[in-house]
Amino acid sequence: MRGAVFVVLMSAWLAPLAGCAPRTVDLKTDLQVTEITTGWFDAGIVGGKNKLVPTISLKLKNNSRGRISSVQLNTVFRRVGEQEEWGSAFTRGIGGEGLAAGASSPAIVLRSTLGYTGEQPRGQMLTHSEFRDAHVEVFAKHGPDQWVRLGDFPVKRQLLMQ
Repeated sequence: MRGAVFVVLMSAWLAPLAGCAPRTVDLKTDLQVTEITTGWFDAGIVGGKNKLVPTISLKLKNNSRGRISSVQLNTVFRRVGEQEEWGSAFTRGIGGEGLAAGASSPAIVLRSTLGYTGEQPRGQMLTHSEFRDAHVEVFAKHGPDQWVRLGDFPVKRQLLMQ
């Protein structure tokens, strides 16, 4: 009888803890990149020249049935036709508070530290004969898991003010 009471008490005590186990998150299916805007951000004047850097703005949508938290984002910018990284940006995509099922994050903006500089007006830089288009790969990481590629997006030839 004592053993049965002990088992019942331990079960009652441990039951709430069962829901605290880390949930497996498959970022490829559980997280969707939405509301994507790409372009060239006016990074100001550097060394007396105008500077434009490739930029992506996006939102993350939680397509799972549970809350997703602790997601980091990494972007790799490359010039079209090149394999080597041209620039990158890293940020926390979803913090510890998490993103509820079905919800979307606020806009997340990531900019390369490298870009183009020129003496001509910014708008003319985009049509210069030596201008090369770029694309950006977006990667996400949940907690200690491995990085997962969420997509590859062309950087549009447009000036971004934000």
